[in-house]
Amino acid sequence: MLNKSLAALMMISAMLLSACENKGETYPVTGEQCGPNDPVKTLDAEDCYVPPAGV
Repeated sequence: MLNKSLAALMMISAMLLSACENKGETYPVTGEQCGPNDPVKTLDAEDCYVPPAGV
C-alpha cells in the first residue's frame, strides 16, 4: 500500500514539475509566439486597475 502511494505521489510531482517548465517563448495559455513588440510588455499595474464594487 505504501509503495503504491509513494509511486503515485512521485508521478504527480513529476507531472506538476514538468508542467511548470516554460522557456518564455510562447504564452502559456494560448501558445502564441512572444515577440519584442508585444503590447503586454508595456503594461503597468495601474493599467489593470479595477474599481471597488459599489463605488
